Amino acid sequence: MRKKIVLLLLLAFCQKIASQSGYPKDYFINPLEIPLVLSGTFGELRSNHFHAGLDIKTQQVEGHKVVASADGYVSRINVSLWGYGNALYITHPNGYTTVYGHLQKFSPEIDAYVRKKQYENERYSIRLYPKSKELIVKKGQVIALSGNSGSSGGPHLHYEIRDVKSRTMNPMLFGITVPDHKNPTIQNAYAYALTDSSHVNQSANDVKIVFNRQYDGDLLANKIYAYGKIGFGINSYDRLDGALNRNGLYILDMSVNGERVFQFAADKFSFDESRFINSYIDYDKYINQKQRVQKCFVDHDMNNLSLYKRITDGGYINVKDSMEYTVSIIARDFTGNKTKLIIPIQGKKDSVAIPKKEKITNRYFKAKLPNTIKDSIITAYFPENIFYEDFYFDYSFENGVAKLHNSTVPVHKNFRLTFDVSSYKTEDVKKMYIAKKNKYGKLNYVSTKRKDNTLYTLSRYLGDFTLASDNHKPTVKTIGFANGQWLTKFKTLKVRIHDKGSGIKSYRGEIDGQWIRMAYDPKKGILTYDFSDKNLEGTLHNLKVVVTDNVNNSTTFTTTFNKKN
Repeated sequence: MRKKIVLLLLLAFCQKIASQSGYPKDYFINPLEIPLVLSGTFGELRSNHFHAGLDIKTQQVEGHKVVASADGYVSRINVSLWGYGNALYITHPNGYTTVYGHLQKFSPEIDAYVRKKQYENERYSIRLYPKSKELIVKKGQVIALSGNSGSSGGPHLHYEIRDVKSRTMNPMLFGITVPDHKNPTIQNAYAYALTDSSHVNQSANDVKIVFNRQYDGDLLANKIYAYGKIGFGINSYDRLDGALNRNGLYILDMSVNGERVFQFAADKFSFDESRFINSYIDYDKYINQKQRVQKCFVDHDMNNLSLYKRITDGGYINVKDSMEYTVSIIARDFTGNKTKLIIPIQGKKDSVAIPKKEKITNRYFKAKLPNTIKDSIITAYFPENIFYEDFYFDYSFENGVAKLHNSTVPVHKNFRLTFDVSSYKTEDVKKMYIAKKNKYGKLNYVSTKRKDNTLYTLSRYLGDFTLASDNHKPTVKTIGFANGQWLTKFKTLKVRIHDKGSGIKSYRGEIDGQWIRMAYDPKKGILTYDFSDKNLEGTLHNLKVVVTDNVNNSTTFTTTFNKKN
């Protein structure tokens, strides 16, 4: 007996050690020297992707000290106008890499390294991979200041932990803790009839479920009457302490008659699977109602999300006539707070009063096969496996607008759309581009390539496309100084650039004929040069800024200023 107890204790100890080695709890420290309050959680549902880290609030300002979470070396540096903006990647001896995004500026040592490379290459946006001994950092060392660079919607720090396979991991698994005493909120729930013979409350379409809160805090739905293969989904969010942001769930469970048939857990994923979010959610509701409904079923075999943990029969329920079922859907956050929705089901084979809504066209796309549309002007090629299901495709070309179905159908990979422009003059074609037309009629430039007598683009979005022309040059204006002005007390030099047509493709700044590092904030349209970058010889200086748009209209702006070192 005693040997058995010792063996059990030893086994428990080994399991604990194994768990700790999987996710070292005391290895990483918080990357900011202020209390952690989140605006975004790991695995949160975002546009076309799952959120890959934690978004940490910086009290609505930039400039907080960002520190290395552990010893290591800077293995990658990104300076980008979009995405993570200014970002650092630190590789640690335990094999993990931490990522720090949307930074305002790097520490002096790191910035000197970046500045040298930027001047060597004469380009601001740059991606660098320092060697392991070039930029060594210590745990708690200041590596940057927090900011709002890239695609950030406001000042914050984006923080990630990645493993040796570059999979992004939930930082909370490593002991990064954030207070949370609030239960998740389930706003809406839906039942889906998933075959031609199934129905819910006599409807072949999805049905909104009515529910009420009980005294014990659980949510109880009105009984639904269903038959055949059905599924469920919920629109839910979680709030953490200290913030009003609607964050994502950590775990979503569904059980039928007490047996778990579905689980989603936001612990880790690979970036190449992130776009499967558009299959995980009810994409139609996201586009039309701005609801991200998480489906508790997997509706096609192409979706291989590793965030699915326990799936039985795809998460579907085959409801039989006269049988009763109880479905429990539980939304949990990382600290264990939870909200349960209970849905009673009565199996009832009935007539369908509300038939399935579907527009029948003369084109039926098979998702597992390539599909092509071709007429005198338009060629659209859709490779196999870029759609999640078969459907009737709605196409027309009228008044110069190519209608490629609509935006409610997600596209997993690029398709190719080509316009024949042989009927246009060569000089006119040089200023033309392909634009996507939004629901308000606004035209937005999409990356356009030229080949022979065609213009083409690669896109992952359906909708309305047309040809547009841009004959306007970009504009360049100084901010806060005039031609010939003395700028001795100025720390920075700023100009505003803008293009009202195809958008800005590139820019170049020079002082006295030499390239200068001008940081570009595309959200504000401002170029900024920091005078501390280099010493200027003499007092009178010539500034030259060349800005080019996406159809190669170019503006060269020149002015002078005076400055003493």
